[in-house]
Amino acid sequence: MSSPEIGKKIIVTVPSTTANLGPGFDCLGAALDLYNEFVFTRIEGGGDRFDLIMESTDGNHLRGGPENLVFRAAQKVWESANISPFALEARVKLAVPPARGLGSSATAIVAGLIGANAIMDCPLPKEKLLELAIDIEGHPDNVVPSLLGGLCLTARSSSQRWRIIRCDWHDSIKAVIAIPAIRLSTSEARRVMPKNVPISDAVTNMGALTLLLNGLKTGNAELIKEGMFDKLHEPYRWKLIQGGLEVKDAALEAGALGCAISGAGPSILALCEKDNGKEVSHAMVKAWENSGVASRAPYLNVQTKGSQFRAAPSR
Repeated sequence: MSSPEIGKKIIVTVPSTTANLGPGFDCLGAALDLYNEFVFTRIEGGGDRFDLIMESTDGNHLRGGPENLVFRAAQKVWESANISPFALEARVKLAVPPARGLGSSATAIVAGLIGANAIMDCPLPKEKLLELAIDIEGHPDNVVPSLLGGLCLTARSSSQRWRIIRCDWHDSIKAVIAIPAIRLSTSEARRVMPKNVPISDAVTNMGALTLLLNGLKTGNAELIKEGMFDKLHEPYRWKLIQGGLEVKDAALEAGALGCAISGAGPSILALCEKDNGKEVSHAMVKAWENSGVASRAPYLNVQTKGSQFRAAPSR
């Protein structure tokens, strides 16, 4: 298969995600209607050339080159499809800030996979892109909803295959994501976790996950309240988030049904009903302000379409 013509463009939009949702550590995540946009262009040069142009200050520290995560994902597509690598440019508009627990790295992986596939007229099916995404990321809870949209439960089956279940999310339940100015890397958040947890904590999380999924499906506020907690990672990670527990308490006092660390943090997710989202948002921002941390807390819907791409006119 020959390389695309110089100047061919593909635009990819990828939603943010909130993962480790409540008790769903490393298996449950949801896409949110906050997006990164990537414009991929076939440019002149060798197969190790990747130019990255950031159109937001949040990503000024990111660099192009063959080791960039977007380009590494693209290379996986071409390798799987037996396509020779070619030079690529990515122009990126970031709305999903890096190192905030909103799946920024997942958007890079998914964009690289979809963009590289689309610019070659899609030789790989979506199922293969999902497999590659999980392989690159190492765990599925961000990349799967980022690619597919919605609330996704992903688990490795007895046959060692990844199985994905699209779960229902009642439209009466909304998400408030408090996003602080501080950052927290996933690697740092993983370092504080123990190598083993008590079996009683694992059993508690399994039960809580059942309650939460049924609550989200039916809109049952009591089930969400009873299921929206975790014993596997949050007890070890709250100490890394300046003012985090105060923000959680403020959200619950303002009427949130449940509150959890989004991904590895430091962003904090609150689930609430339609009529009190503004109050919850204001309370979370105020609590972080009292701890000396600037933040914003958008009121978001679950995004159900997943990542999208379209061709753009070549100049």
